[in-house]
Amino acid sequence: MTTQKKNVLGRGLNALIPQTPPREVGVNEGETRVEQVADGSIARIECDRILPNPFQPRADFDRTALEELKLSIIEKGVIQPITVRRLGEQYQLISGERRLRAAQAAGLMHIPAYVIDVQTDAEMLELAIVENVQREHLNPMEIAAAYQRLISECRLTQEEVSQKVGKDRTTVANFLRLLKLPLQIQEGLRNNKLTMGHARALINISSESMQLRIYEKIVHEGLSVRKVELYAQDSKPRSKSRKGAMTISTSSVQSVEEKIRQALATKVTVRPKGGGRGEIVIEYYSLDDLDRLLDLFAAVEKYH
Repeated sequence: MTTQKKNVLGRGLNALIPQTPPREVGVNEGETRVEQVADGSIARIECDRILPNPFQPRADFDRTALEELKLSIIEKGVIQPITVRRLGEQYQLISGERRLRAAQAAGLMHIPAYVIDVQTDAEMLELAIVENVQREHLNPMEIAAAYQRLISECRLTQEEVSQKVGKDRTTVANFLRLLKLPLQIQEGLRNNKLTMGHARALINISSESMQLRIYEKIVHEGLSVRKVELYAQDSKPRSKSRKGAMTISTSSVQSVEEKIRQALATKVTVRPKGGGRGEIVIEYYSLDDLDRLLDLFAAVEKYH
């Protein structure tokens, strides 16, 4: 691929939508011929001339949505052209498979298509994924798989993917992390059984068995994202102190506070900070009370 071609792909949808309107090829119904359609043109192309896109990132097509689109096409026609490339005597779809399927279901013999010049399969893959991610309503797992294909098959970095799809790098990274979830949870995301927020919280749980247990609670009990986040926090291993003991629980903190309070005869607050660290706040209510506490500390120091 030449440098010039890479720059074109780097513009994302700008590579598919020209700055000036493309020339529309005027042909009569049933007269579309391959040689009449130049690259950069919009033409009415016979539906049976269009081959499917082997790089299609969409795996699931909602039947209800397709039926609604079919009815819309019957009433108003295909408003937005699909995008194709020439492939010998035929065409290969780049984007717009939902529109093509709905148009065929509506009985249309021709469909408006924007024909662009794509020479290699690598370019085809990149354009198909970028265009679909930006235009189509993909589910989170389809987006995650599309990003991964750009990385593994197009040899792009996460930063380059973020630039091409118009998302920040953190968003791209969060989608890629979904691929580490158990397959059952990934399938739940495909079928809208949980949200992206639920999934991001589940990722922070290291135990796969616990992830699956909480996923079942999400599905059957309708757990909120916040509740799943709390489960995730509770599942994390607690930091150990220098003596090897686990970070003290709330009940242990209260017990320590009570023991020191009894020894000093004043209010004491223990505030853990994590990692085995924390602070002890000892209150005094007068200068005499402060002197009393200092005398106690002096006696302890002398004893030791």
